[in-house]
Formats: sequence, structure tokens, C-alpha cells
Amino acid sequence: MATVIGVEKAIEKLEGWRAADGRNAIIKTFQFGDFKEAWAFMTRVAMMAEQMDHHPEWMNVYGTVKVTLITHDAGDVTQLDLDLASYMDACE
Repeated sequence: MATVIGVEKAIEKLEGWRAADGRNAIIKTFQFGDFKEAWAFMTRVAMMAEQMDHHPEWMNVYGTVKVTLITHDAGDVTQLDLDLASYMDACE
């Protein structure tokens, strides 16, 4: 199992991420110019998530992608979430 780092420590290390309400998870909303840009972002992230075997909770509406990250097995934020969040930020 991945090492738990916790929500507070994770958001200290990440730009624009915040604690999810009512759960041990981190969230961020990404804005893009249109659906095509948002979908391209999701495709890049999906390929990395599959390689990591760690998949985000997310929702896409036109140019907006809302992401929630938590390691369900741990019930908290782990290094896997921090790594995937950092990758998402780099793809933005």
C-alpha cells in the first residue's frame, strides 16, 4: 500500500489543490479553452493514471475538468495522489 501523507501535507506541496469537503481527498478544477483541450488533458492524464494503476475521480463539462484524488485502499491521500496531482499540474 502507498504511504499516507495526508490532505494537509499534500496541499502544502501542490499549487491550486484544496481539501475536499467531508472526506480525506484533494480536489482541483482545471479550466481549458474548449472541450477538445479538456479532453486532450484527460487523455494524457488517463494514460499516466493507467501506468500508475491509480485512477482519479473526475468530471468533464465542456472546458472544465473537476478532479478528486484519494487512495481508496488507504482512505486518505498518499504519495500516489501527490504524484498524479503533480503530473496533472505539469499537463495543464
